[in-house]
Amino acid sequence: MQRRRNLCIALAFMLAACQNDSPAPEQTTGAQESVADHSAKANAFFDRVFDENVARSPMTQSYLGMKGDYDQWDEVSEARSAEELDLTRAYLAEARETINPDLLDTQTRVSFDLFIADMEREIEAYEWRLHNYPINQMNGVHSQIPSFLINIHRIADVSDAEAYIARLKGVPKLIDQTLEQVVLRAEQGILPPKFTFPYVIESAQNVMRGKPFETDSDNDSTLLADFRGKVDALSISDEQKLDLISRAEGALVESVAPAYQDLIAAVSRFETEATTDDGAWKLPDGEAFYNFALQGTTTTDFTASEIHEIGLKEVERIHAEMREIMAQVEFEGSLQEFFVYLREDEQFFYPDTDAGRERYLTEATAFIDDMRERLDDLFLRKPKAEIIVKRVEPFRERSAGKAFYQQPTPDGSRPGTYYANLYSMADMPVYQMQALAYHEGIPGHHMQIAIAQELDGLPKFRRFGRYTAYVEGWGLYSEILPKDIGAYTDPYQDFGRLAMEIWRAARLVVDTGIHAKQWTREEAIQYLMDNTPNPEGDAIKAIERYILWPSQATAYKIGMLKIQELRARAETELGDRFDIREFHDVILRNGPVPLDVLETFVNQYIEQARS
Repeated sequence: MQRRRNLCIALAFMLAACQNDSPAPEQTTGAQESVADHSAKANAFFDRVFDENVARSPMTQSYLGMKGDYDQWDEVSEARSAEELDLTRAYLAEARETINPDLLDTQTRVSFDLFIADMEREIEAYEWRLHNYPINQMNGVHSQIPSFLINIHRIADVSDAEAYIARLKGVPKLIDQTLEQVVLRAEQGILPPKFTFPYVIESAQNVMRGKPFETDSDNDSTLLADFRGKVDALSISDEQKLDLISRAEGALVESVAPAYQDLIAAVSRFETEATTDDGAWKLPDGEAFYNFALQGTTTTDFTASEIHEIGLKEVERIHAEMREIMAQVEFEGSLQEFFVYLREDEQFFYPDTDAGRERYLTEATAFIDDMRERLDDLFLRKPKAEIIVKRVEPFRERSAGKAFYQQPTPDGSRPGTYYANLYSMADMPVYQMQALAYHEGIPGHHMQIAIAQELDGLPKFRRFGRYTAYVEGWGLYSEILPKDIGAYTDPYQDFGRLAMEIWRAARLVVDTGIHAKQWTREEAIQYLMDNTPNPEGDAIKAIERYILWPSQATAYKIGMLKIQELRARAETELGDRFDIREFHDVILRNGPVPLDVLETFVNQYIEQARS
């Protein structure tokens, strides 16, 4: 996928690296130019680059609530990748030639350093552009297309409906380009492991269930139901509605169906070439690629072995805390026996029915609403954007992740969304519900991402960018933070918090185990089963995600540990002068940053608070 789209869309894969020292630029500014003027010029340049990038990505425009190129999909060709590389080099050169870092105010100097590091890493990442899987069970094009149209493409008038139909007609080109990318990777021996393909085929087939694909069906297909519902809500004549719906049906039959059939046929062919080898080590120069990925994901220089050891130590520590709660609830037996009890006892799961799912969504929403009312105890600023809780759509829930967050539009036309995957209620224990709602909602991802988008005075690339260790580290920190104000009143919910934390600690072990130590899929699944209380289905789905997304799973615990380290330092050095609200404001008011830059901000806060 192209870097421009990945930078802006919520589920970003390639992430910017740490702050770098950059060579001094050529002096092109006048000697009398003020810091304020030069900083304003630099920020205008940053925003121009961001806007030009967005203008080349119709999908990013839609994610941001804009309706430019509303009838188009992104280009995902090799030619476009080369064009993006050339543009990145040009932007980097322009920044160095026209911006003098010595004439920038403090915040703009941070932006300059981040911009330079971003561009340098993107140029370096071009070497690894084929080291991913465009077709996979989590976010492949087969599920991205319906998910995007359903959740992102709004229809407020007839022209929006026309654009939706145009996008349906554009599906063959998008799928063809994606399959070309798969072929390029296959030529280098880069194919997803064999377990991926049945998921992809099933999800693609699900998109074509119902009318108009199955003429004898009593139900609309996922896409037709979405389009019909959106068009029916328009204030237009019934004749116009029928015409639009008829044209959408035609596009589904004539464009979408053949494209999906081609995709299924191609995936079936590739399945015969795939192996059961799982880790990044199997890829060309796999060790170097994984190290590159770890550096980008964690924004640190930790090696795979160091991350593995951190994970093992954290698992041991959390096990000890779990035993304390076992004693509190008077469970007699070993920790492993307690895990089995939590996996099997019916009290920890809602029924696998529509009523059970609705209850889960209602109670998850209640946890978020309650925390929203208590934010003044912990924060100086709060997000303006709203958040809703939704179930992952049935067409993709079997292969999608356990839970995830989709950012709101800056203009408020779409709220932030916490998606809960309720395909199998046995994989969503209620004792983890509270911590999961805090992570995805408030004070977690919604709080951090919405606030970042709403910040004044920062260039757009900082407000809308992503550093995984920062974003996911904040999400995991947000699970334990409510404990400070007594939010966990049920010991089992508090155990659920620990279960979520040990899940992320175990990720450090299994991600490095799979990709650096050549663990098999089965060995990694067994490690999660032995060391966490999560059910087997959860463990299988998680390991399959980590296999397809090297390094991403390491961000959570590495980021959380850094935030906790910085908070402990501030508490120790400031004593009675420490204010948790001010500390959190330092974390949130600068937008997403690498962990070393975050540390610099906290150190500055400590020095200022002292004086």
